[in-house]
Amino acid sequence: MNTSEKNVTLNTNNSSQVPGSHLTRDALFELEQKEKTTAQKALDWFISLCPLLCCGIALMEYILIPDKYANKNPERYAVLLLIPAAVYLIFWIRAFLLYRKGKRQYFRDIRHRAPLYSVIYLLLTALDSLTLKTGLLLYPFIPWVNDIINAAILDWPMLLKSTVFTLRLLFLGYFGGVLAGLITGVACGYSRRIRYWIDPVIKVLGPIPTATWIPLIMLLATSLLAGSVFIVGLGTWFAVTVATMTGISNVDQSFYEAAKTLGTSERQLIFRIAIPYAMPSILQGMTQGMSSACISLMIAEMVGVEAGLGWYITWAKAWAAYNKMFAAIVVICIVFNFVTRVLDLVKGRILRWQIGVVK
Repeated sequence: MNTSEKNVTLNTNNSSQVPGSHLTRDALFELEQKEKTTAQKALDWFISLCPLLCCGIALMEYILIPDKYANKNPERYAVLLLIPAAVYLIFWIRAFLLYRKGKRQYFRDIRHRAPLYSVIYLLLTALDSLTLKTGLLLYPFIPWVNDIINAAILDWPMLLKSTVFTLRLLFLGYFGGVLAGLITGVACGYSRRIRYWIDPVIKVLGPIPTATWIPLIMLLATSLLAGSVFIVGLGTWFAVTVATMTGISNVDQSFYEAAKTLGTSERQLIFRIAIPYAMPSILQGMTQGMSSACISLMIAEMVGVEAGLGWYITWAKAWAAYNKMFAAIVVICIVFNFVTRVLDLVKGRILRWQIGVVK
């Protein structure tokens, strides 16, 4: 073996040891960042502690300033303030320990979220001050947070029942609309003949708000539940249909031609080429469909359905139980955010190939 061959062999064997050949995303980010000064590092640590400081401010405001109204079970609001702060403190300690070991990504995540958490505590402090402490926001139309907590605990069986009914109605309408939208979108995107007949229907029905159809659907439906499911599914169907049709229509025709030369059947063209290529558009349509479904759901429950969180809000407002009404609104925010978060996780899992990861 001559000298040049030996050099090639050595370079090949040592290629895995070249600095930067196995950089992770975090390591690459560290290399790209400029070294911070001592003052900047101190400021970052201070900002990371701000949620705990703001929690202390909220507690002092709640405990030290006298109440204008009778406040039952005052400890419940204090617990609400302390539990998130305790969880945050645990994560902060973990970030501190990892930072000392040279792993700074976890601390950067804590530092990034700290201002938002701090503002939430300050907003709760301002709301409590304007309602319970000073009464500038007129009670009972705008109750204080502890009053909302008491209402939710007092009427939790009805809230739980309404939440279950809302989720059942949401999933029945949403998944029904998604299934119908996929079938219609794939058919219209792949076949020009089908699109010729369906596209005018989509253009006519699409711009019309879903709430417009509620009186007619409630009259024609065999039951309130069936009518509500159809209303929720209608908005989802339109969003998924348009997104799927657009995604499949944008598939490069050369893909089809290359597959046909290899003997691919029409079914394989749809399920192996068209749908996978259009998957980002389909998932985007599903996300938009969830937003439409949530809006349609609340309208349907407030107008025609005799159960659910939307119905509960209307019922509480009719009896001037505004603390219960706000409790239901909070539950709606939690439920819909959770559902949307799960959908985003599924979307990210399916489209993980779109995320560039440096390994």
